[in-house]
Amino acid sequence: MREAAGGTGARGIPVGETPRTLRQGLRKGLWIGVWLVFLGEPVRDLTSGRHTPSGTAAGWAGLAVFVGVYLALVFRNMGRPEHRPAGLSRVAVLIAGLGVLATVLCLTLGRHWLDLYVYVSVACGAALPLRAVYWTIPLTGATMTLVGRHLGATGPGQRLLLVVMIGFAMTGVRQLVRTTVELRRARATVAQLAANEERLRLARDLHDLLGHSLSLIVLKSELAGRMLPDHPDQAARQVADIERVGRQALVDVREAVTGYRRPRLSAELAGAQVALAAAGIAAHLPEAPDLTGVREESESALAWALREAVTNVVRHSGAGRCTVELLRRQTLDGPQFELSVEDNGSGGSGGGPGNGLTGLAERLEKAGGSLEAGRFRHGFRLVARVPAGPAPDVGSGA
Repeated sequence: MREAAGGTGARGIPVGETPRTLRQGLRKGLWIGVWLVFLGEPVRDLTSGRHTPSGTAAGWAGLAVFVGVYLALVFRNMGRPEHRPAGLSRVAVLIAGLGVLATVLCLTLGRHWLDLYVYVSVACGAALPLRAVYWTIPLTGATMTLVGRHLGATGPGQRLLLVVMIGFAMTGVRQLVRTTVELRRARATVAQLAANEERLRLARDLHDLLGHSLSLIVLKSELAGRMLPDHPDQAARQVADIERVGRQALVDVREAVTGYRRPRLSAELAGAQVALAAAGIAAHLPEAPDLTGVREESESALAWALREAVTNVVRHSGAGRCTVELLRRQTLDGPQFELSVEDNGSGGSGGGPGNGLTGLAERLEKAGGSLEAGRFRHGFRLVARVPAGPAPDVGSGA
């Protein structure tokens, strides 16, 4: 398996999730902090020297408080569910405080501070319920327009459009994040239900397989016990029957467990589609092929290869696109299935194949196939080949 630097294997923060490490917190903070570009005008105003020392100090203090409250609001509330009344009251008070502080700074330090209303609008879109967003963002824009006219600022219409558009754009981003979180939870619930259903299926299969066999073993054991003193020959036959039934039950259990654990290529293709989509990777996958007549070992090896390759793409590659192809080729050694998984990522930071690829190569060799993996053009490519024909008939002779 291709290992990522630091062993984390994470390309970023899952959408809508709270950062669990310092690195994830820094990444989320950087994403939010990019929008601090609108602080350019206030910072230039403070460094221009046009204010008194006390006015400059008060301006820096007010700006620090404003940015701190803004970052706390967006960082803590982005993607969270709707607030309860108590939490909503705290958020409303903080946003109102931002609006008041922006107005005070503009009226005392000048028109260069009007861009602060952009952050008030963004905080409304990120932290308030939709029913409040529809009037608080226009109210923020109207307040900025009135303050700007009082200060003699130019282009009030452009600033108003900017404030309103950015505020509602943040509302759309927030709704997208919440939808993604709900979708992830729904997928987890479906996966849990599928796992529970599979456990029930296995329990039913084992009950059907072992119920009759164990009942027969108990019956023949009691019969052998009664026959043992007077009819040892008949008791020996009963013991032989018990051994035969027990061996057959063991074979049935092994077959049931093997079928339970063996992956199916069609299921892995569907799972790969879901995994790549959840990771934000553009996926191009084929339809599930017709594997009638193909030996189970070949299908299982291809399914494992696809699972390993997709796991590597999602966790370690940093790719934005992944293409999966499944072809049937005629070779000198007979028909073969060729599975190709290609991405445009970095291929991870490992210097060589990891345990995952090594184990996959061994699994393919046992199925009579082969594995090729390495950098390809501008990404990474994995190719797995397995025999496409039925298992050879070892009982037929020349």
